[in-house]
Amino acid sequence: MIPTDFRIDPADYQADFQDLRSVRETVFVLEQNVPLEEEWDELDPRCHHVIARDTNNQPIGTGRLTPEHKIGRMAVLKAWRNKGVGDALMVALMNQARSLGWTEVSLNAQVSAEAFYARHGFQPYGERFMEAGIEHQAMRRTLEPLATPERGPAAPRGPSVPSVEFDSLHEATDATLAVVRGARRELRLFTRDLDPVLYGQPAVLEAFKQYAIAGRGGVVQVIVLDPAAVQGQAHPLLGLAQRMTSVFQFRTPVDDVDLQIASAFLANDRDGYLFRALGSRWEGEWSPANPARTRQLLEHFGRIWERSRPCSEFRALGI
Repeated sequence: MIPTDFRIDPADYQADFQDLRSVRETVFVLEQNVPLEEEWDELDPRCHHVIARDTNNQPIGTGRLTPEHKIGRMAVLKAWRNKGVGDALMVALMNQARSLGWTEVSLNAQVSAEAFYARHGFQPYGERFMEAGIEHQAMRRTLEPLATPERGPAAPRGPSVPSVEFDSLHEATDATLAVVRGARRELRLFTRDLDPVLYGQPAVLEAFKQYAIAGRGGVVQVIVLDPAAVQGQAHPLLGLAQRMTSVFQFRTPVDDVDLQIASAFLANDRDGYLFRALGSRWEGEWSPANPARTRQLLEHFGRIWERSRPCSEFRALGI
């Protein structure tokens, strides 16, 4: 019996190409006889892709958003149809479009699937037409902005605290605990290999766990320079992330300049930070509340995050 559990992930076109291919060519080329040369186009590398995976991490469905604000390449393997996979893919794509600030999306629906898209609020326009030998109908719908979660007033912040230097693992651990415990809704970690000696300590793991279960909608974004090195560690922080996939997000850089960064740092949304100029050493500086320095690190992190790819190396773990 086929399990009905699945999840929807963002997909990196290069890293996940074989998984995208296994679904799209099965559905479009083998089942629907779409010519292979028409299935893959010059837009694919520029699109935002999503992929549905089963509990064994196997790909079962795909979809994409094109630069022209169109939804396309919606495909679900036959064994998984009528199980909600297509609906989940559509919701994920529309939410992605909203997050990009789009106010409308369109698509070319196969006529046999027109009712499916109508159920998601799409309206037909124009005449039907043939594409890849299949009758299609153009459809579109407007998008409402993503709802902004209600938040209470920001907790008052104390005065700025001058940064202090440290030069031992013990001091680095104490500083890490202070930064994690001081976070409200955001933690940003930049590391080469998740520093197992530091972030694998029970006290540090417990601090991350308490932050994650605090019920404040917190998120931990982690940039890992060398995810392959982490895979063989059985790192306990990955174990925590497996249980809390809505909290932990992992990316890895693709830009050679980013990959050469030697430093490591941790920063929160309450102006606390820890910075080590050399990630291989324990010397560094930290402060529980230094707005200027923390803002600088968060902006640096944000720029790298935007040009990094999802850390597909950890997907076998369900992260």
